Amino acid sequence: MEEEQLVAGLRAQDRKTVEYLYEKYSRALFAVISRIIVDRDIAEEVFHDAFIKITRKIDGYDETKGRLYTWMANICRNSAIDKTRSKEFSNSSKTNTIEDYVYGIESESGTLELVDGIGVKELLTALNEEQRFVIECIYFKGYSHSEISEEFEIPLGTVKSRIRAAVNVLKKNLEKI
Repeated sequence: MEEEQLVAGLRAQDRKTVEYLYEKYSRALFAVISRIIVDRDIAEEVFHDAFIKITRKIDGYDETKGRLYTWMANICRNSAIDKTRSKEFSNSSKTNTIEDYVYGIESESGTLELVDGIGVKELLTALNEEQRFVIECIYFKGYSHSEISEEFEIPLGTVKSRIRAAVNVLKKNLEKI
């Protein structure tokens, strides 16, 4: 099914299209959430809510701003981050390493090929240790800039400088691809 057909079917609330969407993308989208929320039960709950949000808010998708998968992955990622910031979520999950989020989950969910295919590991290796640390905290663990500053006793300006430097390195490396 072409992306345009998929979007049209979702906008029409076609059940078969929703089933197709689930069949094709559920593993990859669940992996996005699992990188942030390691607890499988909570991750499944967040995925369920995010999937419903995707099907209900499809009219908010703008194909000129990016691919459908990217839009759906952002909804899943944001839902997972929102969950980590909720009062009911334990802060203990923030102590997991990047390997728990990226490398451990892919082997279980079968998405290792997807991550390798988009070059996430290679891009992160281009960063120095300090830059990689802040990117891991923000993207994979859901920390805010001020949370990194407070929890790891790094001045907020330094956190922001490291993020800016990391983004510049990542941009530079993405332009080579």
